[in-house]
Amino acid sequence: MILFTFNIVNIEADSKNGVQISDEERLKISENNTKAILRILDIHDVKASFFVEISIAEKLQNLIKAISSQGHEIAFYNKNSALHEIEETKKSVQDFLEKQIRGIRQKDHKLPHEDLKMLEFNYVSNIDNANILFPFKRLKRDTEITEEDGISIVPESISPYSQLPYNDFVFQILPMKYYQNMVFETLKNDDFVLIYLNSWQFTDFSKYKFDIPFFRRLNSGKKMEDKLDALLTWINEKELATSRMKDYIF
Repeated sequence: MILFTFNIVNIEADSKNGVQISDEERLKISENNTKAILRILDIHDVKASFFVEISIAEKLQNLIKAISSQGHEIAFYNKNSALHEIEETKKSVQDFLEKQIRGIRQKDHKLPHEDLKMLEFNYVSNIDNANILFPFKRLKRDTEITEEDGISIVPESISPYSQLPYNDFVFQILPMKYYQNMVFETLKNDDFVLIYLNSWQFTDFSKYKFDIPFFRRLNSGKKMEDKLDALLTWINEKELATSRMKDYIF
C-alpha cells in the first residue's frame, strides 16, 4: 500500500534583497500550491491525506472544505502549537467539516501521546528534519505501525535496500526512475510506503524570491508537479494500491 501525504505549511524562509513577503501572500502561495496538488491527484483518481499546519488551519477553511469534498483526508500538522490551541482548532475544523480529525503529525515540537489521545486523535505520524545530509544519518528504523497509550504510531518509511527515507527532500532530489524502483522494491518487503511532501515545494521560486538553499530550489515548482504526475502515472500503470492514512490504519 502507498500512503500519499502532504503537509500544508507556509514558507518560513526570508525573502531576498529585503523584499517583504507578507503572511497573507505566504498563505496564498500555500493555497495555490495545494490546489495544484489537488488537480494532479484528481487526474489520477488518487486519494491522499493532507496535514494542515494548526496555526493556519482556520484561515484556510475554504481550501480544507475543497480538500475534504474531493475525498481526501484532513489531518493536522503541529509545528509549535500548545495543547489548548490544538484542541480549539480541532473542534473548530471538525464543526465546519462535520467530520472527525483523526490524525496529527509532529516534527520538532512533539507532544506526549497521552495528551494527543486526550484530544481524541487516533494516530500520530511523526517526521524528522530532512536536509542534504539527513539520508546518511540513520540506516535502520522500525517501519511497523505500533500502538502506545491507545494511539497508533505510524513511522516514516525507509527503503530496506537503498536505506533512503521517503521524505520530502529525497523525492525532490532523486531521479524519478530510481525513486520508482525504490518504491517497487520496498513494497516487496514492507506492508506500506509512507510518502510525504510539503506544499511549499511546489512554489515557483523564480517568481517568489525566497532565500532558500540551492538544493531546495532544485526540481521545485512546476518540476515538482511533473514529478508527482509521473509517479502517479507509474503507480496506476503498475496497478499499485494507494490509500488515505485513516483508511489504512483503521
